Amino acid sequence: MFIGRRDQLGQLDSLLRRVQTRHDAKPGMALLVRGRRRVGKSRLVEEFIDRARVPHLFFAASGRPLRDELRLFADEVAASDLPGADLFAGVELQSWDAALRLLGRALPDSGSIVVLDEVPYLIAADAHFEATLQHAFDRELSKRRVLLIGIGSDLSMMESLNGYGRPFHQRASEMVVPPLRPAEVGSMLGLSPAESFDAYLVTGGLPLICAEWPNGASLSEYLAGAVESPTSALLVSAERSLAAEFPSDTQARTVLSAIGSGERTFTAIGRAVGIPAASLNRSLSLLTAKRIVAVDEPISTKSANDKRYRIADPYMRFWLAFLGPHMDEIERGRGDRVLARIRTSWTSWRGRTIEPVVREAIERLAPPMIRMGDDVPGVVGGYWTRTNNPEIDIVVADRAPVAKRILAAGSIKWLENSPFDGHDLGRLQAHRFRLPGAAADTPLIAVSRSGWTVDGVLRLGPDELIDAG
Repeated sequence: MFIGRRDQLGQLDSLLRRVQTRHDAKPGMALLVRGRRRVGKSRLVEEFIDRARVPHLFFAASGRPLRDELRLFADEVAASDLPGADLFAGVELQSWDAALRLLGRALPDSGSIVVLDEVPYLIAADAHFEATLQHAFDRELSKRRVLLIGIGSDLSMMESLNGYGRPFHQRASEMVVPPLRPAEVGSMLGLSPAESFDAYLVTGGLPLICAEWPNGASLSEYLAGAVESPTSALLVSAERSLAAEFPSDTQARTVLSAIGSGERTFTAIGRAVGIPAASLNRSLSLLTAKRIVAVDEPISTKSANDKRYRIADPYMRFWLAFLGPHMDEIERGRGDRVLARIRTSWTSWRGRTIEPVVREAIERLAPPMIRMGDDVPGVVGGYWTRTNNPEIDIVVADRAPVAKRILAAGSIKWLENSPFDGHDLGRLQAHRFRLPGAAADTPLIAVSRSGWTVDGVLRLGPDELIDAG
């Protein structure tokens, strides 16, 4: 069952219709698709192809040497349903230039789709691939009714391919494939809104992991089964992603592990890994460029140099905290120990990890009280000081990190059986007075998993937040 991705499928359908109906000399179009590893980019494009029902080629690069890639490409075209597929039967290709020129001759006049999956592998194997693709597209492929789709998991590389100064500059549209949102996870797994958020924090919205979650199963039931199998997607997906992203950079992985264990500041991370500041800077720059680590800054009307680092993907954060360091126990059949640690730390870990998820949901919901006018929502973040006194979970402002206006402030209480009460409201009101730019009448937001016993605040729980996705 294919869940979600309505926006992305709609964009793909629209591009294909334009290719099929354009009345100019170059009806062909290109699209660069990027997203985290195992987020379902290839599966999305496969679903689009199945629905489109036009001749197509789907070639997945393997990371092998150039000659091997060309041989595999020829085999894939020969086995495709392109009308000129037989042109590639028994052909020994010598270059991508020859391969792409011959591909142009194999395409139909009525419309087709050509997919090159894992484009970064092709670039790594052939330093001239970008320029070759640009020449082939300009001279041959753009003159055909073809939608050329390039897919890649290296986010920074894929983003730069269409950038200024690169051969393919301004020749392609772009698409980012995000993880499934909590609502989509819940729909896929048959869970309530509160349970959907728990499942999202564990799976990160990665379809491959969600697919192994039995429909309607509780978090405890799923985890008990997943940790019994060392080959479950929950256990192996993170390790495979890290091996692909950092095949030889052990320092970056060490820094990542420190952040995953809970270290958030530059000083604390450096102390945990024991490397010089310059080396730590390089690793953090690499991790943030690859979108594996996110950098948060406090939002207020005053400038503050107090960056904090976190694992951007909830699943990777869960794996680094609970699974990765204890894989040896799972392989020895002692998954019960891993489950015991998760149960002991789950409430506090979830309370911290849910914060960016809630902020993103509020930003998408854009409640009327936090709009700046003309239905334009504010930006949503948090506020803290070096001593964490105060530490405010939700700050809505007109811009970040240095705002002109504070639109709202809020608190998150994500506990099983403890509603947001008068004590929580009093603490939030006290913290509001210490938030630079906030006023006594700045609206307050109370986010709770288990309800409220107070009035006079914007109340948001799982049922309301799930509507953001």
